[in-house]
Formats: sequence, C-alpha cells, structure tokens
Amino acid sequence: MSDHPSQHQRPERAIRSYVLRKGRLTKGQQRALEELLPRFAVPEAPRVADWPALFGREAPVALEIGIGGGEALVGMAGRHPNWNWVGLDVYPPGVGKLLLSLEAEGLDNVRVGLVDAVDFLADQVPDGSLAACYIFFPDPWSKERHKKRRLIQAPFLDLLAERLAPGADLFLATDWADYAQWMVEVMEAHPRYANIHGPGAFAPRCPDRPPTKFEERGEQRGHEVYDLHYRRL
Repeated sequence: MSDHPSQHQRPERAIRSYVLRKGRLTKGQQRALEELLPRFAVPEAPRVADWPALFGREAPVALEIGIGGGEALVGMAGRHPNWNWVGLDVYPPGVGKLLLSLEAEGLDNVRVGLVDAVDFLADQVPDGSLAACYIFFPDPWSKERHKKRRLIQAPFLDLLAERLAPGADLFLATDWADYAQWMVEVMEAHPRYANIHGPGAFAPRCPDRPPTKFEERGEQRGHEVYDLHYRRL
C-alpha cells in the first residue's frame, strides 16, 4: 500500500457532478457545524489522511460518497462498530444533520468531510486504504445534456480503484432506471471491477442500506430502486 495518493490519477475536473445549493440551516445544524464538525472532521492537514491516527485505532475504513441526511451512514456505523467510517458531502445542512445524529447516537467511529469527493479521493486518501465504498442515490442528471455530469464514469472509477484495496466492495444504488443502466454499462466496461452477481446483473438490496429520504421520495414517484455490487480486482 502506498502512503500517498497517486497524483496522476486525478480526473479532469472541468465538469463537476453536483451543483452547490443554498440550503437553509436550522439552529441545530448551525450549532453542529460550529461545535461538532471540528471534532468529527477529517483535517485538511496533514494532506494525506492517516486513518489509524485519525480514528485512534486500526480498523477497516469504509467511505460513503454523498451522505444526504446521514441516515445510511449512521445506520451502517452503528451496525458495524468494528469498522471506521468516512462520509463526504458538499451540502452543509446534510452534514449538520449527520453530526447531530452522531451526537445523539454517541457514535465515535465516523469522520466527516464537507468536501468534494473527487478532490478528497485524489488528495487525501492513501492508495489501497479503503475496504469498501458506498454511493447511494447520486444525482441522476436525467436530462440528456446533463449526463456528462454523472459521477459514475470511467475517470472517477479509475481514481476510486486506486484508493480501494484489492477485494474491496463497491455498492451503488439509484432509483433512476436510465442511470442504473448507465452504471451497469460503465462498470462492466471497467477492467478493475467485477460484478458480484454476474455480468450485467443487478444486486439484491444492500443489506447495510437503511431507507433514506431519497429512496422514499423515489418510491413515492413510482421509481424502482436498483442496487449494484462490484468488487475491486
């Protein structure tokens, strides 16, 4: 395992997979960002994260990209206290909500980054240091002209493959049929991932994925939820 990220793996960032939204912070979320984020944040320095030092122990590290309101991350961290968990998002109200949940549940095996996931992977995650990655309900960018913004594309998967340990698991979920098929096509074409359930197959619901507001919203619209499970070769 390398101690430092491979700088040549950074994807082209002319197009980002998100748009920063100006969400309204509740008083509780504002307090959480001011008082709790310093405790739970992955620090910007040293630039390359030292997971054992950050968590105070040696344990497998799992990453969730796009935490939403933190429901899935809190559920997974509570279910697997012997793992270390890192959650990333660029939306302050969602991070504030997660922090409040961590405080309420008394969880100390979670660290948080209010950062761009691609930049974080490129600059702060050591090669081969992640035991699992979860990406639930990323922005589908459903309009044809916006599909170039989708997160699940070959350059991102190249970078992620460098940071995942051999044999690490990648779990994906979406409630947009078009994006689900897109994910299958992109993942199946990548030489560094294998579909656990066979070529082109969708997976049963990820057993660690509790219901989230994004999933519930999709179901209210009549959307089917699609899960995928790949392994880093």
